[in-house]
Amino acid sequence: MSKSDIIIQLKKQGLVAVIRGKDMTEGLQSALACIEGGISSIEIAYTNSEASAIIKELTSLYKDKPTITIGAGSVLDAETARLAILAGAQYIVSPSFHPETARLCNRYAIPYIPGCISLTEMVTALEAGCEMIKLFPGNLSGPSYIKAIKAPLPQIAIMVTGGVNTTSIREWFAAGAEVVGIGGEFNQLATKGEFANIKTLAEEYCHLLPESLSS
Repeated sequence: MSKSDIIIQLKKQGLVAVIRGKDMTEGLQSALACIEGGISSIEIAYTNSEASAIIKELTSLYKDKPTITIGAGSVLDAETARLAILAGAQYIVSPSFHPETARLCNRYAIPYIPGCISLTEMVTALEAGCEMIKLFPGNLSGPSYIKAIKAPLPQIAIMVTGGVNTTSIREWFAAGAEVVGIGGEFNQLATKGEFANIKTLAEEYCHLLPESLSS
């Protein structure tokens, strides 16, 4: 799929599970539980030293299921982005904007979704070819900030990560978010080995999606 196709798919799915984990087993089992619960977009964070191996395993398991989208998160530099892409990552997410990472992702025709908080950062990311930005941390701004952003930048597509939960998710979508990233709750359950509860929580989030979206 092209860069734009991946972005379209993320928008259609609406939810991204941000998976960390202390090792491959914890990260992989968390991702599988989220997918079983109905979340089709998975972001494997490079805070896990085995992130590349997890991405490679997931892309192999779901190579015949194009609706499952596997990306990489917490990518701080172009070198890590390249490792993720070689492992099979279909999109790259960073906590902040990094121009060298943007160039590398453009070179490989992979979507780059950088974390931004100010309008200046967002415009810089748009000018670097980013088709979506991550509003991060979302809990520092709130849903009303999206409405303020989209007044001067109606063309911007926003993924919100941080501050999204089962109580606030519909408010974020109503404010104009195209995608929300969920991580904290899943990762807390993973540290206790409660993978069945991760699946149940993923199902709950999917049921809270706006009717216009499907996971």
